[in-house]
Amino acid sequence: MPDLVIQDLHVAVEGKEILKGINLTVREGEIHALMGPNGSGKSTLSYALMGHPKYEVTQGSVTFGGEDILELEVDERARLGLFLAFQYPQAVPGVSVTQFLRMAVNSHRGVLTADTRKDDPDAPKPIKIPEFRKQLEAAMALLKVDRALIRRYLNDGFSGGEKKRVEILQMAMLNPTIAILDETDSGLDIDALKIVAEGVNTLVTDRGMGALVITHYQRLLNHITPEFVHILVDGQIVVDGGPELAKQLEADGYEKVLGAHGVELPARHGGEANKALAGATA
Repeated sequence: MPDLVIQDLHVAVEGKEILKGINLTVREGEIHALMGPNGSGKSTLSYALMGHPKYEVTQGSVTFGGEDILELEVDERARLGLFLAFQYPQAVPGVSVTQFLRMAVNSHRGVLTADTRKDDPDAPKPIKIPEFRKQLEAAMALLKVDRALIRRYLNDGFSGGEKKRVEILQMAMLNPTIAILDETDSGLDIDALKIVAEGVNTLVTDRGMGALVITHYQRLLNHITPEFVHILVDGQIVVDGGPELAKQLEADGYEKVLGAHGVELPARHGGEANKALAGATA
């Protein structure tokens, strides 16, 4: 089973230690929620797992399916079955959503350039147009994506909800084993939130995908129910629990919940963390 296993992970950014010993295992078919106040290291974990060069792993290990991935390039990690949905997807003017998705699928297959393929007849071949269209149509139906959207340039002038739908559409096309969703609920109205959540739930239920859902708020977890909830504070997971833990955070705030577990919330997070949770229910 291709589990994602993180052991004693320490990560620094520009010489400053952000993650201070993360231990976490995500298996196929499991949904984990990672919560915590701003600046606790949630996005740092997601970028480090996918191999962003800015994030330096100084200690610990990360294996996926028993393979050490820390020395692998980003594309190699993706081909193994990891996927990262960004908090702020970037616009790519001049490249349509359809073109981007086909390039992404071919890259995920390990397709080489035409000249290189001539030298290696056994190299992976590009996806055939009819097969690609069939997969795209199915994914679009799942996520209720309007056909006009995929003809537009990638994220160029898109609303927050449109960007996230396309991000989840890409996830459906690449069919990862484990997906990391970095604050995918950011900027979504309730209708877009439900559609994105429905897509994630379907991939977990129908395809056995595992998911690490990084969020500040309970509102996303009203639609994607995690089996496991982890609270990250100051670079460490300090409390683990089930879905009831996220509801406790929404009701009582970080300071009270952490205090009940004998954990003190750093002063710099106190008001900020509870304001964020209150804003989620406004």
